[in-house]
Amino acid sequence: MIARLFGALLALTILPGLALAHGPTRQKVTETIEVAAPPAKVWARIQEFNDMSWHPRVAKTDGAPGNTVDTARLVTLKDGGELAETLYRYDAAKMSYATLLPHVDLKILPVTNFSAYLTVKPGKTPETSVVEYRTAFYRGDPNGDPPPELNEEAAIKAVTAFSREGLEGIKKAVEQGS
Repeated sequence: MIARLFGALLALTILPGLALAHGPTRQKVTETIEVAAPPAKVWARIQEFNDMSWHPRVAKTDGAPGNTVDTARLVTLKDGGELAETLYRYDAAKMSYATLLPHVDLKILPVTNFSAYLTVKPGKTPETSVVEYRTAFYRGDPNGDPPPELNEEAAIKAVTAFSREGLEGIKKAVEQGS
């Protein structure tokens, strides 16, 4: 009986601490931009998975042509970094695709397990569109006490900047015809 009582007391002492000792929380960032063009025109510019020339940070994209799920692409950034992404969803009818970035150079994006969804939606008028760039990820260092450059704040800041730059690049590419 005393052993059971001791075990119960021990459990009551340890369990609250275990509840607080969890890993990082999955972060989400959603950015949107309005484009002065109909959705079909915007989609025509960004629909090819192997073409990220609309993103200001991208120097080139290498991969197989087409939009086949599980296709990989290597994105070379202008600063010399690289991102290896995989297409895991593609729906031309919904003007949407999703990518996975399972491994990333933490100097480029301080994140792990990164996924992104790029979608074109109708805008307020038939001649406008809204492009949504939705991401989900964990901070760069999944351990208990990450350094500042790999914590949630750094991850959110970096992903928000990358997403925003990409959306502004889409807007510019479509509206200026580049």
